[in-house]
Amino acid sequence: MPSRRKVLKTIAATSLALQTKHLFAKEVDVPESNSADRIDRIIKEYSEQGIHRSGTGGDLASAEWFKNQIANLGVTPAEDRFSFKRINIQRAELVLSDTVVEGIPLYDCTYTAAEGVVGRLGELGSDAEIGVVMALPHLSTAGGQALLKARKEGSHKAILVVTDARMPPGITLFNAEDFNAPFGPPVLQISSEQWPMVESARDAGTEAQLIAQCNYVDAAGVNVLASIKGSDAGLAPLVIMTPRSGWWACASERGGGIACLLEMMRAIQLAGPVRDVHFTANTGHELGHIGLDHYLNPRQELLQEAHMWIHLGANFATKMGPGIRLQYSDEEAKSLLADALSSRGLNPAGETELGARPLGEARNIHDHAGRYISILGRNALFHHPADVWPDSVDLATTTKWVEAFAELGVALSS
Repeated sequence: MPSRRKVLKTIAATSLALQTKHLFAKEVDVPESNSADRIDRIIKEYSEQGIHRSGTGGDLASAEWFKNQIANLGVTPAEDRFSFKRINIQRAELVLSDTVVEGIPLYDCTYTAAEGVVGRLGELGSDAEIGVVMALPHLSTAGGQALLKARKEGSHKAILVVTDARMPPGITLFNAEDFNAPFGPPVLQISSEQWPMVESARDAGTEAQLIAQCNYVDAAGVNVLASIKGSDAGLAPLVIMTPRSGWWACASERGGGIACLLEMMRAIQLAGPVRDVHFTANTGHELGHIGLDHYLNPRQELLQEAHMWIHLGANFATKMGPGIRLQYSDEEAKSLLADALSSRGLNPAGETELGARPLGEARNIHDHAGRYISILGRNALFHHPADVWPDSVDLATTTKWVEAFAELGVALSS
């Protein structure tokens, strides 16, 4: 195993000269001299690409951009393509008196015809045709639990979800955990700024029209893959994964994981691994992890045979209500990261209890008894359109976490 000094020199080494043609901005022709510069550029470019919803034009263009980043490190990128049916929103709005409010449906519910659902607004669980709830986009919250219960019970003809009024204007969207098995009544999500109007109409039992008219269109999902061969093919491989899709620009939600995967790839490539290292950046995160499922389906043996899975999850780059959480499959996995964290003064805000089902894509590995180390966190702008570079990103703290994981990657690969 390389010494700590050698690992740090590898991570901090001057980057390869980058002459990348940015798909969404001007040509970048200034070599970056340190990891903070590189991380900042990657998150900036990713954020400026706009909406990253799976299978959209923006998502496909982002995949090409990501492949270019890998190629610039001297590693050969590859595509893992799959077909799926993407939600195409035809009309999504709430009509209340003379006001029309644009919204976005859930991606795993049923949908209305063109005329929508007409009926009284009322609290969830009431006899109103359209149930109303204010919620943050987490099933673990009170609003999220009430929404899930109402969807399963099906007592309303439609449901209106208003983003929590404590949030800035904009729609925070729930992930489609049941994308492949949609259920329940039509559900429309609208912005927090509409809450006073909706609350008043709900309390008065005002009649409204809710339209969530959608169809399904053929789409392509693209996972971006790469591998670095080790000197001993007999050793179990290391797998490093991160989601690369999301509802909006996702600067701090997804940008940290994307930058971290590239920095880990850079460090491992420069150090020269002993074991093979596989990298996968998957689309379909917000659709029940369909991209990761597609990656795993033909690689079932890898779930348990991999030396370790590193999951670079959501939100650890945020400066808006941060709270980094680490997740481990076992005590030995936990100990592997300890030195890299302590040397940088890093302490997570929380840890998932060993043996408990973890959050994010680490759950896919846990469910098959694989070994993993996972990082993710809280974010006050989770799934919100205001999660954009630079305002939502804590570059200094993110750089420390990324460098710690780059050190971990070099150690595990050797």
